[in-house]
Amino acid sequence: MPDKVLKTIKPRKYQQEIYENCKDKNCLVVLPTGIGKTLVALMLSIYTQKKFPGTKTLFLAPTRPLAEQHLAYFKKHLPELFAELILFTGKIEAEKREELWQNSDIIFSTPQCIANDLKNGLYDLGEVTLLIEDECHRCLKNYSYTYIAEKYKKQGKNPQILGLTASPGTDRKTIEQIAKNLGIESIEIRTRESEDVKEYLQELEFEVIKLDFPIELREITSIIKNLYQKKIEELKNRKLLFEPPTKTNILKLQGRIMGSISSGNKNFNMLMGASACAQAIKLSHLIELLETQTVYSSIAYIKSMFEQANQNKSKAVKNITKNPEFNQAYVKLSELIAKNIEHPKLNEVKNIVKNSICENQKNKTIVFSQYRDTVIKISKTLNEIPGINAKVFVGQAKGKGENNPGLTQKEQQEIMDEFRQGKVNVIVATSIGEEGLDIPEVNSVIFYEPIPSAIRKIQRAGRTARLMKGKLIILMTKETLDEIFYYASRAKEKRMYSSLESIKKDLDSGKSIYEKENQTELKEFKKEVNNTKKQTEFIEKDKTKQKTLL
Repeated sequence: MPDKVLKTIKPRKYQQEIYENCKDKNCLVVLPTGIGKTLVALMLSIYTQKKFPGTKTLFLAPTRPLAEQHLAYFKKHLPELFAELILFTGKIEAEKREELWQNSDIIFSTPQCIANDLKNGLYDLGEVTLLIEDECHRCLKNYSYTYIAEKYKKQGKNPQILGLTASPGTDRKTIEQIAKNLGIESIEIRTRESEDVKEYLQELEFEVIKLDFPIELREITSIIKNLYQKKIEELKNRKLLFEPPTKTNILKLQGRIMGSISSGNKNFNMLMGASACAQAIKLSHLIELLETQTVYSSIAYIKSMFEQANQNKSKAVKNITKNPEFNQAYVKLSELIAKNIEHPKLNEVKNIVKNSICENQKNKTIVFSQYRDTVIKISKTLNEIPGINAKVFVGQAKGKGENNPGLTQKEQQEIMDEFRQGKVNVIVATSIGEEGLDIPEVNSVIFYEPIPSAIRKIQRAGRTARLMKGKLIILMTKETLDEIFYYASRAKEKRMYSSLESIKKDLDSGKSIYEKENQTELKEFKKEVNNTKKQTEFIEKDKTKQKTLL
């Protein structure tokens, strides 16, 4: 039994049960962040190492810090001589990796590193008896997880796959595709409300704070919305847009228009449609910033548009910035900055954090926001509070502007260490803080804005109420996109668990889920054909018309 090998840790009842159900089969384990997916992976690794001596376990994670974290966890809880553990990174020379592969028992790596080695023929996966893919909701399309899983299913002599995630997707089709890519035979699901999990978790206090949208910001947003609506009407009049003008539909339309242009259809209507589409996307983003973020991030975005226009980088941006109504909105927004008027959510975050530190100076908080400019502004605002040391926590990529650098992995780790030690008591994070990283237990998690993604919402919420009582606060501006995103996320999360239970039921009863998936794909294909038929007909008619004019 694995628990006889483990040092300093004892599996909980639900972890033991999941382990028993995952032995000798390909399993998808869906557990909220912070309640012990990694221990299940460790127990299965011990089991396969004992069952198949001399074979290998391959543990993949999407980032190097996460792979390093899993390696440290295994080292902490395994006897020193149980297995040879190694971390694979691109920094190790290929020849050395080939040698290390031969001499290692449990390998930790990012999927990109392993995929490159497989393509270069450094080794194969024949000796691997357990493949673990953490954050396996990424196992879709061209991501390296998919390639490695396919290779493993072909090369492995005794293959077994374990997929770990807090949230695999929000619709049945996506979850089935992940299950197909991993060859899943069984699904194990637990939530915070599961009876066998509840007893191990602390109380989570949940609060949605609804704030009024100031009249000054409402007036500015109304101007931008009017410009946006004009572009939507133009796309409809040009017979290019037939679906509701959601962000997703506009982006899809842009892809179709650009595809048509690149294939040679450079007629006037199509080119004007491309410009209208690009403008609509820019204006839509600005509306989101005005309604859900900060005045600072909105003005920063407008300034970046003026810079692009001055550098002739985009005709669409040039058309927007020379519009008198757009400039009127810019002037009004600049006046708010001059008067030091900000979005009400910024002051609310400040009050929440201030009250938290007054209650207990050791309290720790994570504030999540989608956008870097907002994260930077929140951090600066919170650092005005005596006793608060807030740090920005973002990814490695450099943002726009001089004051928007990324953080190296080393810098990210240093911030986490300071947070753990109490030197930093507030982390203001983008999505980098959502997935997997070993962030210390916090007292409060604040969503600066609701997010429409159920996956990201579940990951964010998992940062509190594990070992001590926690609070989850979501800030929402009334009658704005915040409300739409909040209810969309709730509906998606509900749909995700419903789909998971349905697929689990099918698998447990011996039904094949893959035939259903193929049928769904055919229906979706027919639907897409019907949706684009009108656009295709119009494009062809327009081509004919242009030829006649010429």
